[in-house]
Amino acid sequence: MVVSWKNDALRRIPAIEQVLAAPKVQDLIARFGRSQVLEAARATAAAVRQAILAATTEESLPPLDMAAFVARLEHQIETQTKPSLIPVINATGVVLHTNLGRAPLAAEACAKVMEVARGYSNLEYSLISGERGSRHSHLEKLLCQLTGAEAAAVVNNNAAAVLLSLAALAAKREVVVARGQLVEIGGSFRIPEVMEASGCQLKEVGTTNKVYLRDYEAAINENTALLLKVHTSNYRICGFTQTVAATELVALGQKYNLPVLEDLGSGVLVDLSTIGVEKEPPVPESIAAGVDIVTFSGDKLLGGPQAGIIVGKKKYLDLIKRHPLARAVRVGKLTLAALEATLQLYLDPDRVWERVPTLRALRQDDEMIKMRAQRLAAAIADCGDGITAVVCPGTSEVGGGSLPLTALPTFLVAVTSDRLSAQELATRLRQGQPPVVARIADDRVLLDLRTVVPAEEKDLVAALAAAHLKGR
Repeated sequence: MVVSWKNDALRRIPAIEQVLAAPKVQDLIARFGRSQVLEAARATAAAVRQAILAATTEESLPPLDMAAFVARLEHQIETQTKPSLIPVINATGVVLHTNLGRAPLAAEACAKVMEVARGYSNLEYSLISGERGSRHSHLEKLLCQLTGAEAAAVVNNNAAAVLLSLAALAAKREVVVARGQLVEIGGSFRIPEVMEASGCQLKEVGTTNKVYLRDYEAAINENTALLLKVHTSNYRICGFTQTVAATELVALGQKYNLPVLEDLGSGVLVDLSTIGVEKEPPVPESIAAGVDIVTFSGDKLLGGPQAGIIVGKKKYLDLIKRHPLARAVRVGKLTLAALEATLQLYLDPDRVWERVPTLRALRQDDEMIKMRAQRLAAAIADCGDGITAVVCPGTSEVGGGSLPLTALPTFLVAVTSDRLSAQELATRLRQGQPPVVARIADDRVLLDLRTVVPAEEKDLVAALAAAHLKGR
C-alpha cells in the first residue's frame, strides 16, 4: 500500500499536456520537434514517479514544481538527442589508435568529403558517354600511378580485400600459406577464418619460425589456386627465422602458372626508414617484385579513410571486380572522396609528410614535442591549487597493428591532482567536453602531445581544469 504522502506527491506530477504548453517546452518543441519532446516528457514523468515510489521519507521526495520538471525534461531531451559518435582529443600518443578511429584525415580529404557529400556526384555515371560508369574508375588511375600496378579496386577494409580476392580467385581450391603468417588481426579475426569464409582451402607449409621455398613447392598440386604471402604487420618473429622473399615466390608462381597474392596489412607508399622508423615494405616494391595481387589498408600508415585497397595485374583485378561479393564490400562516395584526396597528396613526395596527419605525427621531432609539453605543463599549473604537471621523457606507439617494434621517443606531461586519483581524473577527462583520452602510469595521468594538434591544446587545458575543480 502506498503511503498518503506518496499519493499526494504522485498527484502533483504535472500533466503531460500542461508540460507541453509551458513556454520553455514550446522552445524545445521548436528545436527538436513535438514527437521527441513528448517522448522525453513521458520518460521524465516516469522517472519522477519512480523517484517518488523509491523515496523513504517525505523530505527525500524530488522537487515537483513545474520549473523542476521542465529542468529534468531539458536534461532528458539533451540525453536523448546527444550524438553517440563524437570527436575526442587523443592524448595517448598512439598514432593509429584503432578504438579512436585510426588515421585522422588530411584537411584536403575533409574538404573533398564535404564537397561530394552536399549534393549529387558522378559516382557510377560516365560524364563522357552519358551512361552508367564504374565507381572503381575514380581511383584506379591514381592507385596505378602511385604503385606501378596495372589495375586497382577499393573495398571497405583490408579483411574484405583479402576475402574478396580469395573468393574470386581460389574458391573451392587450395591456397598455400606459411604457418608463421596465419596472423590474427583486430577483433579476433584470423587469416584462416577469412580464408574459410572465402570458400578456399588452407594449405599450411613450414613451421612457426621457418619456411623455405621448397615447402611451398612441395605443397603445390592440381588443386592449388594461388600462393599467399601475409606480411606480419602486427607482430615480429625474431631470432632463428627464415622466410621466402616475394621475388622467389613470384618465380615459383610463374613456374607453375599460379598467381601470388601478398597481404601487406598496414600498407605504406613511402619509405618510413628515412625518418628513422622501422622499415615497412612499401606497396610499390611488391608490385615491382612481380606480385600479382597486393592488398592493404587505407586507414593505417597510408593515413586515409577506412578502406581495403587491391592493386595488381589487370586479369586478376577484372575477376575480383566481377565477383558477386564485390557489391557487398564496396565503398560509398564519401570514402572514395576522402581516399582520392589523400592519395593525391602522395603525388608530391615532399608535401605528403606535412599534409597527411599520420605521417606528420610519425615524423614529429621529440624536441618540438618537448617544447609543446613544457608550454602545456605551465598552462596546467595555472588551473588552480592542487594540480601539478611535470614533463618527462617517454615513448609513443604507432598502433593500429602497425610497426610493433617501433617506439617513438617523446615527452609526456604527467598530471596529478590532490582532489582526485589518476583513475578518477582520467575518467572525468573521458566524460568531459570535449572528451580527452589519456594514459595512466604510477598514479599519474600521462598526456602525449604527439597525437594532440596544437589547436586542441587550449581545450585540453580547459578539460583538465574542469575535471580537477569538480573533484571532491
